[in-house]
Amino acid sequence: MSIFKRLFKVGQAQAHSVVDKFEDPIRMSEQGIRDLKKDLQAAMQSLAEVKGIAIRTRKDSENNKKLAADYERKAMILLQKMQNGEMDQADAERLATEALNKKEQHLGEFNRLAMEAEKHETMASQLQNNVNKIKQTISTTENDLITLKARAKTAASTKKINKQMSKIDSSGTIAMLEKMKSKVEEDESLAVAYGEMVSEDKSVDDEINAALSKPSSNTSQDLIDLKRKMGLMV
Repeated sequence: MSIFKRLFKVGQAQAHSVVDKFEDPIRMSEQGIRDLKKDLQAAMQSLAEVKGIAIRTRKDSENNKKLAADYERKAMILLQKMQNGEMDQADAERLATEALNKKEQHLGEFNRLAMEAEKHETMASQLQNNVNKIKQTISTTENDLITLKARAKTAASTKKINKQMSKIDSSGTIAMLEKMKSKVEEDESLAVAYGEMVSEDKSVDDEINAALSKPSSNTSQDLIDLKRKMGLMV
């Protein structure tokens, strides 16, 4: 599967339509990340191989350039030997010509390998960009997945609580509370009434006792003594 298909798959995992209708988005995102990491390994391996080829090709190109220069130097030495009388002219020119032919061959190989190395270097640069994009996508998706997991956990907890709350008979609960409230108020009223009755009874007895024990200012002492004798006064 290509890189872009992997990216599209991850995008699908995060889309609300997929969340609502198809597979678990968290599992899909995790699978998408695993697929991207496999693509990253393959891309890095390809990058290493292309870079290796580019380096070897560039090195071979430079070696041919050096060989071309060396053959040109040899041709010049041969001509110098001819000029100094150290070699026969025909032999010197023949060998110098062969050396120049070798020079041209290596120059041609230098140019060919240089162009090939440039192509490999361009390909390596493109692969490096792809590797960087995959790394960035993995990092972004992993961060998004952390957020998605947190949101999923919160949503699940909220859903559970709301589901439990929906099962509660709110009207029945309110009616029960109102009934309890009415009963409490009734008990409170009765308690106050009984308290007032007790207080009232005590007050009447106190008034009677006070009236009996308090001597009247108009009553003579003889009358008081008589009442006590008769037991009418305590």
